[in-house]
Amino acid sequence: MLTVLLVDDDAEFTEVACTIIEFLGHEVLTAGTLKEARDWLEKETFDHVLLDFMLPDGSGAHLFNELDALPKRPRVTLITGHPSVKSVIKGLCGPTVDYLVKPIQREEIEAVLSQKNKQKAPKEEKIEKHFDLLIGESPIMKELYKLISRVSKTSANVMLLGESGVGKEVVAAAIHRASESEGPYIATNCGAFSKELIGSELFGHEKGAFTGAVGRKEGVFEQAEGGTLFLDEITEMPIDMQPNLLRVLENKVVLRVGGTKTIPVNCRVVSATNRTMEEIAQSKVLREDIYFRLAVFPITIPPLRERKEDIPLLAKTFIAEFNKDNGSNFRWEDAQLDTLQAYDWPGNVRELEHVISRASLKAKAKPTTTGIISLNRAFLELPARTIAENSVAKTAEIKPMLSLDMDLKTATNEFQKHCILTAVTQADGNWSEAARSLKIDRANLVRMAKRLGVSIKKSVVNHESGYALNEAISMTKR
Repeated sequence: MLTVLLVDDDAEFTEVACTIIEFLGHEVLTAGTLKEARDWLEKETFDHVLLDFMLPDGSGAHLFNELDALPKRPRVTLITGHPSVKSVIKGLCGPTVDYLVKPIQREEIEAVLSQKNKQKAPKEEKIEKHFDLLIGESPIMKELYKLISRVSKTSANVMLLGESGVGKEVVAAAIHRASESEGPYIATNCGAFSKELIGSELFGHEKGAFTGAVGRKEGVFEQAEGGTLFLDEITEMPIDMQPNLLRVLENKVVLRVGGTKTIPVNCRVVSATNRTMEEIAQSKVLREDIYFRLAVFPITIPPLRERKEDIPLLAKTFIAEFNKDNGSNFRWEDAQLDTLQAYDWPGNVRELEHVISRASLKAKAKPTTTGIISLNRAFLELPARTIAENSVAKTAEIKPMLSLDMDLKTATNEFQKHCILTAVTQADGNWSEAARSLKIDRANLVRMAKRLGVSIKKSVVNHESGYALNEAISMTKR
């Protein structure tokens, strides 16, 4: 609802206009002269002023300078009953002031009032999206852009290495876009399918090949013909399926599940994993011959904590996208951007995007009358301490309690407790990752932890700026 001041000396028009304005759901006050208008402006705050051009004590245009001096300048629409001065009024109005010529229709009044917030927005900083996808101007990202440009001109297979949330799929799409290939970009997650279904997903199947195969299906290699195939979480592919993948990479043909005829395929394969090359080699989750065919051109994508100068650009982009999708007008303050840069973002760009979306939704649920809503620290819900600080604290908490009074068995148990707690902590509660770092089977790690009285549980911990899900690590005394 708007608060409208109608300044016009025509009583008949004023009555009709007030009826329309109130029908549209707005509050309206009236004045018949410049003096009455000035009296109202001293006492009330208005969103919109409908102002007659010719009044008994002067031109409505005489109020322009006075309106500029108000704490909150209302939007102005000039009104005239003299079509002959239409061109003069148009010149006076400029781009920020509307004008109407009597007789005025309801639709015209509704149109000008609906533009209550149509103030000239400050010019937004233009943020470049490299390859129309990637954001960042840090030196490490500029090096990444060079690598993408270089490999896109070839047909070489690429392996993307990087932590979860760094944007591996976006980089894969950027490689495809930069290559200007005519074929499609197809993405699939090798860790999202069971052992029984992954063969069908990758290579396709014939009708009747297995229960539920009611028709023929093309696999992703066929779908990506002439383009790019993105295989995410490639290291999660079952070992016994990897020979089939090797045949495709070597011979450029696929054999559908239940089929007898090979089908030629031609596409660039971009794979991705959150493991390092050292981890891949040590864990043996990927056959060596497959690794060398996939990682013809390996690219490591930097985590967000190594390019913190890009955080303001990303934050501004995410808030702009939210504004566009939701019709809001949120903005950042410098202090908020400093807060974002002080955090280590273990979830990388994905975590940053989710935090901003959540904060925007909370701010949207608590609107103000200012027209622009700033996202304050309370909405961000960031942990009070950075990841680096947390790591130091956790390390201190799980220090092994060894002494010369212990027998060898007790000392060994305490040392094992320390190793398990350290590994699980550094893996942020991920037991599989902890097991890989300790170079033992996950099931064995869980059994050992149970025997030693080590338990890991999740809890919700309150922080000064909101809540965050942390890993609470406890050690049960035996």
